[in-house]
Amino acid sequence: MRTDLNTSTTVRNLGILAHVDAGKTTVTERILYATGATHKRGEVHKGTTVTDYDPQERDRGITIFAAAVSCTWDDHRINLIDTPGHVDFSDEVERSLRVLDGAVAVFDAVAGVEPQSESVWRQADRHGVPRIVFVNKMDRVGADLDQAVTSVQERLRVVPLVVQLPIGQEDGFTGTVDLVRMRALVWGAGPDSFATGAVPDALYDEARRRRRLLEERVAELHPAALEEYCATSALSTATLTAALRDLTRSGEGVVVLCGSAYRNRGIEPLLDAVVSYLPSPADMPPVRGTRGTAAEERAADPSAPFAALAFKVSATATGRLTCLRVYSGTMRKGDTVLDAGTGRTERIGRILHVQADRHAEAEQAVAGDIVAVVGLKGTRAGSTLCAPHAPLVLEPAKAAAPVVSVAVEAGNSTETARLSSALAALVEEDPSLVVRTDPETGQTVLSGMGELHLEVAVEKIRRSHGLHIAVGRPRVAYRETVARGVTGLVYRHVKQDGGAGQFAHVVVDVEPLDGDAGGGGAGAGDGVFEFRSTVVGGRVPQEYVRAVEAGCRDALAEGPLGGHPVTGLRVTLTDGATHSKDSSEMAFRAAGRFALREALRAAEMELLEPVVEVVVTVPDDAVGGVLGDLAARRGRVSGSAARTGTTAVTAIVPLAELFGYASRLRSRSQGRGTFTTRPTGYAPVPVAAYQQALAG
Repeated sequence: MRTDLNTSTTVRNLGILAHVDAGKTTVTERILYATGATHKRGEVHKGTTVTDYDPQERDRGITIFAAAVSCTWDDHRINLIDTPGHVDFSDEVERSLRVLDGAVAVFDAVAGVEPQSESVWRQADRHGVPRIVFVNKMDRVGADLDQAVTSVQERLRVVPLVVQLPIGQEDGFTGTVDLVRMRALVWGAGPDSFATGAVPDALYDEARRRRRLLEERVAELHPAALEEYCATSALSTATLTAALRDLTRSGEGVVVLCGSAYRNRGIEPLLDAVVSYLPSPADMPPVRGTRGTAAEERAADPSAPFAALAFKVSATATGRLTCLRVYSGTMRKGDTVLDAGTGRTERIGRILHVQADRHAEAEQAVAGDIVAVVGLKGTRAGSTLCAPHAPLVLEPAKAAAPVVSVAVEAGNSTETARLSSALAALVEEDPSLVVRTDPETGQTVLSGMGELHLEVAVEKIRRSHGLHIAVGRPRVAYRETVARGVTGLVYRHVKQDGGAGQFAHVVVDVEPLDGDAGGGGAGAGDGVFEFRSTVVGGRVPQEYVRAVEAGCRDALAEGPLGGHPVTGLRVTLTDGATHSKDSSEMAFRAAGRFALREALRAAEMELLEPVVEVVVTVPDDAVGGVLGDLAARRGRVSGSAARTGTTAVTAIVPLAELFGYASRLRSRSQGRGTFTTRPTGYAPVPVAAYQQALAG
């Protein structure tokens, strides 16, 4: 692989995004093969892929950890991250998207847009990452490009710009017609038998029709293309290509290609599309950060002051590896850099271009590069590394709040210290995991994004550290919210114990938030809290108002029903009084805390539990049993869709009821059923179900 391609205009930083089992890892594997980065095609089912190198990934047949690889195509370096597709590992996707400039969204040609595909698409929307779509598995029975494109348009609310027409269907899929250049791309039986030629006569009229539709849709969205289309009633190849590039990078349109990664068909034009349509680091706006209290921008310029974001930390046999996205400047081996968050300096040991678990040494990394560094001791995922003379703090990816917890303890007392060390290393590698000690039981509690997430974490400790661990039953993260509030609650905080006293007088109203955010709605568990003040006449100075708000936030940590965090409420400070000598911010913060605690005890409270959208795909003859089982798990069926020989049932189910569901589904469907989940928020939990969960 060439390592001299360090101009930011010839770099593409992209991720592969999709629902689990849509073919992301196979697409990545074929890209590496097509670019010459590997000389043998790896297979997921054989455990021989480059990016699924962890033993658990190979055992389970899914991607668990985001893996970075580098390759070259058409004199461009492509830094590619293969991301997980399972919902439990969405935080890995979030950290990857934070540092990417573009992405390829892979969809199944039969299933179209699946739930987790939609979730990762929304994640990319939040980060403003331009995307192109690759409709995979065109060789499957029931594959339908038009149907998949329709699902993209309807579920993702985007404008698909289809630039290919498939040649053949299902087993007869042999190639595509390139509608931009009006040529045929055909693959033979061998992995390297790729040829271009004239559009087949049988498809020529259909190809011309689709080219016309593509031109019309592009002209509707792109001013320069519209001008040429009005003048000539057509678009040249150059104009169409330039317009597709602009629409992709602005997000106004999404280029759609198709192929079969498993059969190695469609990968070369996909790589051409990555180079042609997705942005380089130089095309992206300058990265924004803070320097002290002031905002500052840094362009992707190798001569600018150095700034990079650490997005992944992993322990390897050769030492601690930190993955960085370099946003500006140049980093060389042996440089001293500043960790802007902690104020400590770090020394750059070795710089590596990553090939999953293999690496190639480099002397330097410049703006736009994604590399790994050996030698950093204290840098964490989310840390900013920068030039000591030009400090800058970049915004890290936001970690999602964990929803499932298990109690863990060492198999014997002699391994307790080793378990603590292993848990600390685990949390350092995966910030979406949280370790805490339960104050009531003294147990060590490990929290994560789902049952599978915790299974993988525990198994990693067992394999990597050789520890025997006892694991308690998973518990979900409950929340409490206000169903009916209170008004005019008066609290006086008066304390005299010698010296200066404390005095604060507050009057508060507490009410549920309107809409989905409160009152037990689907979003009530998302950490929603609103504070406002209607105090007039200066009865409570502004600095004390802020202290009351801080005190209220302190009180949200534990609710009156079960000590769970409180969310989905609005607190209004309506009145108050101060003392000329004894009032202080500390006194008003205490008053806010105790006032809200009293208000919550007086209010009508409601317990909330996390709920998920479940899509269960089973043979038609097993639908009745699945529906009955979902009802027994307090599930609410919201829809169903018939597919070839199978039915996909969609339901909203409490997360606590899904523990162990995989084995139950296998038994009810004779091993032919599958299911996926997607978090949808929180919903009220019946008291009986809550008590049963505590007892269990």
